Amino acid sequence: MPFIKRLYAIISFETDSDTTELLYLGREYPLGYDYFRQRLHKAFSGQAHLTDEEQIRTGVARAQFVKKEIEAMYYLKRYRTLKQRYENK
Repeated sequence: MPFIKRLYAIISFETDSDTTELLYLGREYPLGYDYFRQRLHKAFSGQAHLTDEEQIRTGVARAQFVKKEIEAMYYLKRYRTLKQRYENK
């Protein structure tokens, strides 16, 4: 039983840190922070009923993938802005 409690504690920490990082990234989301926060809450609360370890790990991996995609979107936006700014000079 202690193994299961420790496992859930680790998974809880991972999901909390992913949620925090995604909320931080959502500050500059094109549709606004409120829109992003509501969608993120809906996504995480929709998976709150999961108890199987494998399904939870899959959800954590999906959250990390989304985080990387949002970061890539921001880097692309920054690159395009800089390219546009310095291209005409």
